[in-house]
Amino acid sequence: MALRTLRANPLRTVLSTLGVVMGVASLVAVLAIGDGVEEFARSQLRSTTDLQTITVSSITHDVIDHVRVPRTGFPTLTLADGDSLAAALRGVATVSIVATGSARVARAPDSSPRAASVTATVPAAAERMRLEFEAGRFLDDADLRTAARVVILSHGLAEALADTQSRSDTRAAALLGRDVEMEAKSFHVIGVLAAERGMEDRLSAIVPFTVASDATIPSAAPEPPMLLVRAARVEQVDSVRSRTESWLASRFGAWQGKLRVQTEGALRLRQARQGILIFKLAMGSFAAISLIVGGIGIMNILFASVFERTREIGVRKAIGARKRDILIQFLAESVAISGVGSVIGVVAGLAAAFAATAIMRAKTEAVIFAALTWPTIIVAMAIAIAVGLVAGTYPALRAARLSPIDAIRRE
Repeated sequence: MALRTLRANPLRTVLSTLGVVMGVASLVAVLAIGDGVEEFARSQLRSTTDLQTITVSSITHDVIDHVRVPRTGFPTLTLADGDSLAAALRGVATVSIVATGSARVARAPDSSPRAASVTATVPAAAERMRLEFEAGRFLDDADLRTAARVVILSHGLAEALADTQSRSDTRAAALLGRDVEMEAKSFHVIGVLAAERGMEDRLSAIVPFTVASDATIPSAAPEPPMLLVRAARVEQVDSVRSRTESWLASRFGAWQGKLRVQTEGALRLRQARQGILIFKLAMGSFAAISLIVGGIGIMNILFASVFERTREIGVRKAIGARKRDILIQFLAESVAISGVGSVIGVVAGLAAAFAATAIMRAKTEAVIFAALTWPTIIVAMAIAIAVGLVAGTYPALRAARLSPIDAIRRE
């Protein structure tokens, strides 16, 4: 009956449905574009900042009267500690362990060595280090587990080692798959990093954490390893830090004063979280305005229907229709309008979102894509139907409360 009634006034029904279509389309477009822009912003935070990284390091000295006084004893973090913390934070953060040092690196045993900084780490560090390769790959689990003597060279170090062998061999990638000498031990080159702007001459190498002692110069006061905990989302940094501190308490007991837990900066972290929240609220406000407009359209068509069908309502009630029957009839019309409009609106909104993000990519070269997710579609349709119910409730109640005698007498 609801559908037949709507078909009886096609122009008015189409205009009312159009309001819902525009509301849902704008909601879906805003949500899809908003999700895409938010993901782009998060990727920029991950790739250009350490806001999501929590550092756990040993305290190796005290400052007394403005003088650094080394400590004779301090806890040393191990690979087993990193595995234990990673298990405790599984699903919310990745954990890597890093040790730094220096080494003499040569192309061959009889060639002149070059001095390079060395980072010993684990495969999980790849996300945080954000490395770009000219050739080869990063460390993998097999390299770590078997303590393989493999090395990744910076572009500058690879160029320097190639030059020591031959003036004509200037391609850094030429060393891929060959062996180099690090502290008189042979290491197999599995990767060469791409040149970084302004850092083309940096001489550095990356090796598995399990061969750190083989690849670095022994030092009387070595820098102890540190754990780098990277939260999956910027909003989770505080909770991940709290869980990390709880793990430290279970592992080292009273760890305060022995270990230091640091984040990039509380102010910058708070600003990033606030910016993402403001963006979400702004997108939601725009969508809410569109839905309100659609809801007003539904309310208008139902009010007009009540006034036009007053006699019909009176006759129905006179022959036994209950208030509930009249209420359900008009609410069914409201849901029909909002249901059909929401389906059309979802399609139109997604098309608009993909078109808008394509224009953004063309104009800004930013890697932004509309985020198509089932929750977005379900939420948009559910909200549209809910708006239809809310907007149709008052006209439906008004129709249900009409007196049969007054309704029949009205022309």
